[in-house]
Amino acid sequence: MTTQTKPDPITDSVQEAAARVSEFGEQARAATKKATEAYLSSYESSVVKLADAYEQATGATKVDWVASIGSQQADATRQIVRAYTSTVRELVS
Repeated sequence: MTTQTKPDPITDSVQEAAARVSEFGEQARAATKKATEAYLSSYESSVVKLADAYEQATGATKVDWVASIGSQQADATRQIVRAYTSTVRELVS
């Protein structure tokens, strides 16, 4: 005589809920990655454009030492923002 087990509706409901929560978590992680990438790209682009404008403004002074310092500061700013965004991208991927 074989014993048949009846499906347990509570266990089935819990398993279905767990699957939904897991799927929702995956979707949330994917959306967060996408939003983080968009934010980082926007941030990097904005700071680089600001550094470019700063370099142009200091270059327009026609004072060599001011233009030189402005160019160096702009370069440093670009390098820092690229390093920062690159590091954050690695951490979230």
